[in-house]
Amino acid sequence: MNYENKCIEIDKLKAELDKYRPFDENTVKQLKQYYKISLTYTSNAIEGNTLTESETKVIIEDGITIGGHPIREIQETLGHSKAYDFIYTLISKSDISENDILTLHKLFYEQINTEYAGQYRDKKVIITGTTYEPPAPDKVPAQMKNFISELNTNKDEVHPVELAARAHFQLVNIHPFIDGNGRCARLLSNLILLKAGYAVIIIPPAVRADYVEALKQAQTKHNAKAFINFISEMVLESMKDYLRIVKHLAN
Repeated sequence: MNYENKCIEIDKLKAELDKYRPFDENTVKQLKQYYKISLTYTSNAIEGNTLTESETKVIIEDGITIGGHPIREIQETLGHSKAYDFIYTLISKSDISENDILTLHKLFYEQINTEYAGQYRDKKVIITGTTYEPPAPDKVPAQMKNFISELNTNKDEVHPVELAARAHFQLVNIHPFIDGNGRCARLLSNLILLKAGYAVIIIPPAVRADYVEALKQAQTKHNAKAFINFISEMVLESMKDYLRIVKHLAN
């Protein structure tokens, strides 16, 4: 795994993208729908959901249940779609609140488990594949408050790509929910990027092993650089795709 920080290249693409702003209504609609399918599919696939991208599209756009899959996979798809729509309502807000993150989790998780949807965990948890131990449940509320405070304090001091990466692994480290932490972290990082005018970040299932390893290094070796570099390369590829779509729709 050898990823590099691509923020300079990313900002060059953003400068080119900004020439097309403000986007017209059709472009905004097309981009939002395109990335809803891609993000829902990839984010769920990273966690073991076996639905294909085509099946994800059918479930979200047509409301058709796909046979041969566990009902939970359908619930994850519909829940993630709702949570994705919600982040667009937060883009114009100055700060991200604790309630925003709780709502993200509730929208994603309420069809799976209503008791724990939008609620901090009351049990100890372990993260498979790593020796990192998340905080005890009684520590979660205070750590989340500190996390949100630091996030909003640093928003104008840290490059948005780095801020999104740090928010991502910090939320996973706290592991505030009984389940769905990774998906909420990816939604949160995308909210940060969208607020700053960057593209929705897609982490393909093909690089899942690198993603997990970079997270592990951030958790157990306090090596934030590895994860920031990984995320920056994912953002770079997303920005290229984003710009391609915008150019196509503009011509």
